[in-house]
Amino acid sequence: MADGKAALVLTGGGARAAYQVGVLTAIREIRGRGNGNPFPILCGTSAGAVNAAALGVFSDNFDAAVRRLAWIWRNFTVGQVYRSDGLSILASGLRWGSALLLGWMIRQSPASLLDNQPLRELLINALDFDAIQRNIDRGHLHALCVTASGYATGESLSFFQASTGVEGWRRTQRVGVRSPITVEHLLASSAIPFVFPAIKIHREFFGDGSMRQLAPVSPAIHLGADRILVVGAGRIGLEPRQRTDRYPSPAQIAGHALSSIFLDSLEVDLERLQRINDTVGGISVDKREALGIALKPIETLVIAPSRKLESIAARYRQTLPRVLRAVLHGVGATRRNGSMILSYLLFESGYTRALMELGYRDAMERRREVARFLRCDG
Repeated sequence: MADGKAALVLTGGGARAAYQVGVLTAIREIRGRGNGNPFPILCGTSAGAVNAAALGVFSDNFDAAVRRLAWIWRNFTVGQVYRSDGLSILASGLRWGSALLLGWMIRQSPASLLDNQPLRELLINALDFDAIQRNIDRGHLHALCVTASGYATGESLSFFQASTGVEGWRRTQRVGVRSPITVEHLLASSAIPFVFPAIKIHREFFGDGSMRQLAPVSPAIHLGADRILVVGAGRIGLEPRQRTDRYPSPAQIAGHALSSIFLDSLEVDLERLQRINDTVGGISVDKREALGIALKPIETLVIAPSRKLESIAARYRQTLPRVLRAVLHGVGATRRNGSMILSYLLFESGYTRALMELGYRDAMERRREVARFLRCDG
């Protein structure tokens, strides 16, 4: 197995994860109708964990897995992810208002701004979690990993289901734990702070896996990957500084906080991996073995949006349910400088299809690199 194991790393980002499905659609086309699963190692965080789990469930047929994912994302509505009717939004507002004004008296805090029970039902109906182990046993899948953040310990936990012989790991603030992947792990990994409720697994409550995830690419390496394809959900690189005299809206501040959670650690980890590759790549295999250096170069390909996804989200803000749109308008989310948070919550087909098209185009523009990574360029 000279080419080693390929891993697919899907990062977080709420509705932005539709971009990943567009990239996967392009990969399916570039690869052709080949047998087997091109990514025996699947790692996902937040909404990326949902996409990774779906690929794991259907890893015996990569072509069909991508088609099913694409159908779901192309036909998404907000109501399939969280309750968006007027009564639910009003009830949530009253709970939070009461907590802020009377919390000292009632001593009860609301769990989240939004109720994502519809997402739980969608995942249970769409995914046969028992198929993950069947696919591992049959050799279609080597490992599936879902990362969540523990609110009590502050550790980033990577729950993985893998072939025999794969061991867990412990690093500073990072732990790998063998565990059958269930709907609870997906809901925990995608529990955006304040927006969706934390999920209790065993003895601890967990939230979105992007929080405190210091090394998003690391789980794939621990699981045995020799080459890694990372599909991001936000632009990577510096943005031009802009002058403004207007005080940032609550939505702009919240969007900035979410971007810090979802995007910044990925860039830092990729930069660190590149430095390691440059260092280790200059040492021969024989010399590394003689010196006891366990590190090895990891081939990495990163595909990330070529456009700002928040600017695309702003074009589709009118597709949100009226009451929800009014609430988001009140905190500035429908303004241009506040549309970042909108880009995470806009689970509507117009927006998700636009992101899928962008992901498809971005991947196809790098067709040769993708084909080389997949070893199908010969």
